[in-house]
Amino acid sequence: MCFGTALRFALLEQLRNRLALVLVVFFVPLWLSLAYNVTAQTPVRFFVRAADRSMTLDGNVLTQLSGALHALALIVGFMMFLATSQSADFDHRLVMAGYPRLCLVLAKYTALLATAAAVAAYATAWVRAFWQPEETGLLAAALFVGALIYGGVGIMLAAVLRSELAGMFLVIMVSFIDVGVQNPIANPVADSPALRYLPTYGAMQSAVTAAGLHLLPWRFLALGLCWAVGTAAVGTGAFAVRTRRRTGVDDTGTRHRTPAARRNV
Repeated sequence: MCFGTALRFALLEQLRNRLALVLVVFFVPLWLSLAYNVTAQTPVRFFVRAADRSMTLDGNVLTQLSGALHALALIVGFMMFLATSQSADFDHRLVMAGYPRLCLVLAKYTALLATAAAVAAYATAWVRAFWQPEETGLLAAALFVGALIYGGVGIMLAAVLRSELAGMFLVIMVSFIDVGVQNPIANPVADSPALRYLPTYGAMQSAVTAAGLHLLPWRFLALGLCWAVGTAAVGTGAFAVRTRRRTGVDDTGTRHRTPAARRNV
């Protein structure tokens, strides 16, 4: 019951973020349309590490894939950061009242999964309006993983930063560098082995593979999921530490006053 209540409020909080909804509904198709129709169709070589070979894609297709991944990373990261940041004080009060941390944490990440799946499916549908990828399901999975990663980053930053402006700036700059340097149009050495340590490397490799190869790069999708789990774990740990310091409530919902709280009574 506590999980269902927390999940309902987490989803409602996402739906109330009108700016994020506008970005999803209007910005994603606008950006995908511009990337495909305005960018030059000059063939570009992209090294697909999953297949251990290079493949050639039209420049506008590659830009559209990179732009879709970046747009979803920004939007989902923004949504999760804002939701987690704005609900922080209320979450702390709930924990002080005996509400289990586990329900709150599971609700946030379930909302993240639902949000990432919805925007990935929406973006994939728009991509198919312009051209047909070889593996549509893989493309949707790649965009889903990229959105998950930055959703986790948003939750993590909201848990460790006090300033909303600082958090949003970091989401924008990190995603810009992360996705931008993997595009060979902008970076002539985009096939550098050093790029494999970037958060969305696995997602980008999977998206390009989906565009032109009949191949399922499970290892690269798993790499992206590891990044998502890692950022989620840091955010969860920070939330637990902050609420424990302030309240002394354990994960079963039993409230224990801390020594500082007992002195103030």
